[in-house]
Amino acid sequence: MATNGSGGAFASTRLHIVTGKGGTGKTTVAAALAIALALQGKRVLIAEVEGRQGTSQTFNVPPLSGQEERIYADRSGGEIYGISVDAKESLMEYLQLFYKLGRAGSILEKAGAIDFATTIAPGVRDVLLIGKVYEAAGRREGGRRGRGELVYDAVVLDAPPTGRIVRFLNVNHEVAGVAKVGPIKSQAESVNRMVRHDTTRIHLVTLLEEMPVQETIDAIHELREADLNVGAIIVNQVRDPLLTEEELAAISAGTAADREEVIEAVQQDLRTAGVKATKVMVRGLFAQAHALSERVALQEQENAVLVAQGLPLAYLPALPGGVEDGGGLRILADALLEEGII
Repeated sequence: MATNGSGGAFASTRLHIVTGKGGTGKTTVAAALAIALALQGKRVLIAEVEGRQGTSQTFNVPPLSGQEERIYADRSGGEIYGISVDAKESLMEYLQLFYKLGRAGSILEKAGAIDFATTIAPGVRDVLLIGKVYEAAGRREGGRRGRGELVYDAVVLDAPPTGRIVRFLNVNHEVAGVAKVGPIKSQAESVNRMVRHDTTRIHLVTLLEEMPVQETIDAIHELREADLNVGAIIVNQVRDPLLTEEELAAISAGTAADREEVIEAVQQDLRTAGVKATKVMVRGLFAQAHALSERVALQEQENAVLVAQGLPLAYLPALPGGVEDGGGLRILADALLEEGII
């Protein structure tokens, strides 16, 4: 289906699982990754499993359902289809598919049995959620028994946050005590093969802040312990430096703010530019610059921790107007392509 290739680090990956600490922009990055793939002429499925409708909001389209809907098309021929997977709906499908319950399924739902099954056994719930993604990822032209080309060139899964990602993906272990035989067990085994396949990678979204970086490091360790394939670390909301290294070093050392002649020179420059600047104002500006230098130093420290993980790294720019302003998603998608991720 794809019309052009790529030499990126994960060019051969078909299932891109995107996770990250809450607040890092995981859903936005998943959407940008899907667009980057579509820009290569690929037909892409983006799936969400948390019921937040984050994908529809990011793409500014109506709420997604359990049926695949086209939400983006590129002039290259690439397309993105979206789906919001619901555990209860998926369980109803499985019951009908494997047990032919018919009206009995509706009776079970009214009696609360469906809610009970998807709540009391979280491992089963996760199998149902990922199972829908598994089916779409492996579907071929011609239906269930089709032998044609794969319907989707790539699948992007907007997965749960890093604190839950290993449990979510480690479905074989989670259902071991609940379903030892039968279709759920078989589905878990199939899902297990898919999430551990060479063409699956788990990308982690983070910010250059202490807590997100630490949670990212912890998640990498847990994923590796579970024999899951870690992909790239994607650093989101990276801001351009406002000062040169020399200026930051001078401010950090306190030399610039401590010299009265520097204060007066800056004050005069501001007045020349038409700004009525007082010495108090200039000292306030230097205080802000000092805070900036401290933040830059902390970011460099956190970035060094990420670099030490030995994984491909990508840096996405901060967008002052958000993704809705001026084609923000396309900017992030282009950045992912330039960084050589796909």
